[in-house]
Amino acid sequence: MEIAALHYISQGATPEDHLQNIEKVCREGANWVQLRLKSEEAGVLYKTAVSAKEICKDFGATLIINDHLEIAREMNADGVHLGKEDQCPLIARKLLGDNKIIGGTANTLDDCKLLIQKGVNYIGLGPYRFTDTKKKLSPILGTEGYKKLLLGLTSVEKMTPIIAIGGITNNDVLELVDIGIHGVAMSGWLTENEDIKERIHFIRTTMESKKIKNYG
Repeated sequence: MEIAALHYISQGATPEDHLQNIEKVCREGANWVQLRLKSEEAGVLYKTAVSAKEICKDFGATLIINDHLEIAREMNADGVHLGKEDQCPLIARKLLGDNKIIGGTANTLDDCKLLIQKGVNYIGLGPYRFTDTKKKLSPILGTEGYKKLLLGLTSVEKMTPIIAIGGITNNDVLELVDIGIHGVAMSGWLTENEDIKERIHFIRTTMESKKIKNYG
């Protein structure tokens, strides 16, 4: 199960905005989308997720649902991303099965080790720096925090892809790749700009040039 080097975290003031932005980035080459709607009722979220799935299907993109395990199961998403306060990945695996993708949020070395023990397919590690797209922000890691954490993982543990998240821009990608990060998750840096295709191409070529798959 290959985990993409670039994860687009959906953004928008309304569910409709999220869908428009998802279609925009997929049209320009994004192939991994995490639908992240934090303040909508279940019915609206389900309807939006179904529409997002159709968009992703049209462009051959993977769709991950943020937080909402039951909705991910009901509308047969490609997987779910679980926050630190969400359900256990072991429960998610029983509910979704072996063929679905399960990601988890981490902020510390202990978080990472526990998620790896519970069999997640990838880890979203952050925040790299301050971001206003998330409330209740965990302690900022920065480059040194990532380096220290990666040194604490065994070679086997490093086989679980780690995705950096939190205020990342193109200026950070080379450094993150050099220290052993598998990929990056981005939201505003893609959503709020016109040169999306060029930005996606830059990230992919940077990642591929380093051949970061099983790092460490």
